[in-house]
Amino acid sequence: MTSSESLPATAAARTAPTGPGTPQDPADRRRWFALAIVMTAAFMDLVDVTIVNIAIPSITRDTGASFTSIQWITAGYALAFAAGLITGGRLGDIHGRKRIFLIGIGGFTIASALCGFAVNPEMLVASRILQGGMAALMVPQVLSIVHATFPAHERGKVFGLFGAIVGLGAVSGPLLGALLTEWNLFGLEWRPIFLINLPVGIAGLLLGRRFISESKAPKALRLDLAGVALVTLGLLMLLYPLTRGRELGWPLWGHLSMAASILVFAALVVFERRKAERDGSPLIELSLFKVKSFAAGTAVQLTFGIALGIFFLVWTLYLQMGLGWSALRAGTTGIPFSIAVSGAAGMSVQKLVPRFGRKVLQAGALLMIAGLLLYIWEAGRYGPEISPWQMVLPLVVMGVGMGLIVAPLTDAVLSEVPKEHSGSASGLINTVQQMGTALGLGLVSVVFFGVIGDRLPPEAMGAAFVDAFQQSLGWVAGVLAVIFLVMFALPARPRVHLEGGGEDDAAPGEPQGDVVRKAPALTS
Repeated sequence: MTSSESLPATAAARTAPTGPGTPQDPADRRRWFALAIVMTAAFMDLVDVTIVNIAIPSITRDTGASFTSIQWITAGYALAFAAGLITGGRLGDIHGRKRIFLIGIGGFTIASALCGFAVNPEMLVASRILQGGMAALMVPQVLSIVHATFPAHERGKVFGLFGAIVGLGAVSGPLLGALLTEWNLFGLEWRPIFLINLPVGIAGLLLGRRFISESKAPKALRLDLAGVALVTLGLLMLLYPLTRGRELGWPLWGHLSMAASILVFAALVVFERRKAERDGSPLIELSLFKVKSFAAGTAVQLTFGIALGIFFLVWTLYLQMGLGWSALRAGTTGIPFSIAVSGAAGMSVQKLVPRFGRKVLQAGALLMIAGLLLYIWEAGRYGPEISPWQMVLPLVVMGVGMGLIVAPLTDAVLSEVPKEHSGSASGLINTVQQMGTALGLGLVSVVFFGVIGDRLPPEAMGAAFVDAFQQSLGWVAGVLAVIFLVMFALPARPRVHLEGGGEDDAAPGEPQGDVVRKAPALTS
């Protein structure tokens, strides 16, 4: 054991080099280039999650993909992403976050090329699963690199930027997908939605090697292969039947598999607890859930993922298949939502949360519910004749609500996490949201297509899609009501923050949570 390993995490961090070019040097401007690189990678991933939805009609026409294939093109990415995120975060802790990030962004770029040049639906599905797996290596390193690179007093500004990027990336995918599909560049139809990742990924790979500083967990860790197997098995047993349930007529084995997944997760908890006691290298750091902000925040992330998983897919299908709008018209309809999310995200973490605390996040949930109820009313009032401008108000209200949640929630979840577990924590955060998204995609079969039915005459298509859309939004509103209640478990008020303070400045043995810092994290 080295001398630094024998010290508390805060002391080990303080004994690390702090000269130019290291993450601890406040004057090191390289970290802002590194931030731009990892934010671009996060944006690329977020766009890729939503960009496919808008191109579904084009993919169907060009490849002859069935609804089952389309479902797997969207859900396969989420499944692979969710199954690999915790492992990806831990690999970054062990082998270096920069190294794993570069491997992930390189693999993501290659998988994007395979998606763009897919010759049939099967190849596209396989490439999307590979793309999700590579994103699982890349994405956990984003927050880990931020957490390890920036001093605590700067993270409020950084998480404000991150929240804006999250909001912009999540909702600009449909617009970008619409433009690329409508332009039909070089006669490639839908394929540029994937090929656009190539120049971005190559640039990120080259610049990342130069500007990102390497960081690892201060204590030597080993990859928990048994934990990886249990996590992957449990997620697949839960999510695979949900994804294919409607297609197969909800067979008995699917229900048994989902029920048995609970036993697998219980076995995982027991194993990880013993693993931590035995050698201190568990895949999932269960002690993180003793941190109130982390435990409550991950619960919110899970339910929030369910809401987003249902809404974005259902909304796209409603606009294009139900109302018969073009990809471009559907994509541009989301612009007010995108602007509202980005604006509210930046304002909430910098201005509102430091003053009002948890109430800002709860106000965001209530605003999203209000926007959904307004949307339900308008969809019923105007039916298939509804116009884009009539959707502006509910989309703006929902966008402001989402923006108030996404940025401060990230800071609230990670603010009290020890730096040596930032990779594991980041992986858990993203995993639970992706689990929620995959659960939401599975529920679309019930709350949307279950209303429409399989044998629908063309003349009844519009009215049926309106009805299914309204019912789906009702489910989303119900999920957001649960989120509002769970948020009561988040810390109520932020501390007063001081320039130059941070948990990294704590004396050895001093509780990190007692240190005052400027980042607008929610703390008890």
